[in-house]
Parts: sequence; C-alpha cells; structure tokens
Amino acid sequence: MESTAVIREKYENVLIHDIQLLENMSGEHRDRCCRNKRRDNPSVNFCNDTQEIRSLQNMACDLLKFFRKQKISIDFRWQTALVSCMTLDILRCKCDRPRAGDVCEWVRLKSREDTQSNKKKCCQELCELKETISSLRSCWNKFEKEIAR
Repeated sequence: MESTAVIREKYENVLIHDIQLLENMSGEHRDRCCRNKRRDNPSVNFCNDTQEIRSLQNMACDLLKFFRKQKISIDFRWQTALVSCMTLDILRCKCDRPRAGDVCEWVRLKSREDTQSNKKKCCQELCELKETISSLRSCWNKFEKEIAR
C-alpha cells in the first residue's frame, strides 16, 4: 500500500476532480423518489473512524456493481466506474468480487461508447448509487483531514 502522503497527493491532484464531476452528475438526476428511502438501505457503507482506507475500498467496490445497471444513464455509470477504479488504484487495493477487476480493466482499455446523457427514470438503484457516492466523498474528506494533522 502507498504511503498516506502519496495517497493524499493523488487524491488532491487527480481523483477529487472526478469525484466532483460525479457529484455534479448525481445532482442532475431526480431524487424525489429517494427522499423517503434514505438511510433505509443497509448495503450503503459508512466510513469507519479507524479504518478509512478499508471503508474507501469497500465503497469503491460497491460502486462497481452499478456499472451494468441499465436503468442508470451510461455517462453516470461510466463516471462512477472511473472514480471507483481510480480509488482502488490509488489505494492499491482490489475487490473481493472477481468481476470488479474486469470492469476496471474494461474502463481502462475502452473509451466511452455511448455519450448520450440521457436521464433515466428514478429507481432504487439510483438512490443507492447516490448515497454511496456521497459516503465515498465524505470518507475521502475524513481521510484527508486525518492525514493532514
């Protein structure tokens, strides 16, 4: 695993911009159907106070499961996979699920084939994705503050 200083530098110089883009994309999608369901989802990870890197790894791996969800726009899925794979690369981690590595390899090798930014109707998968993105960003912020001390 990289030193925390190297991880922080890569986060601040590269990944933070992609996370901001992902959050902006998240804001473009309707979440009216998500409001009543927030925090009802047990599969959303939270950042562990003593294990931020492990928490970030778990969240990044969870985000990869959305790559093949057809109800979510391809641009949103692609950016989500990119942020996930970059997080795993920076942390020098892998997912336990065998297909997660396939998604990252595919994202590295292929260009985006469909760049239509079509907004699909709201679904529970979108709600879960948006919560996981928010948790990932919060955990990165927490990790960054911890190593800045």
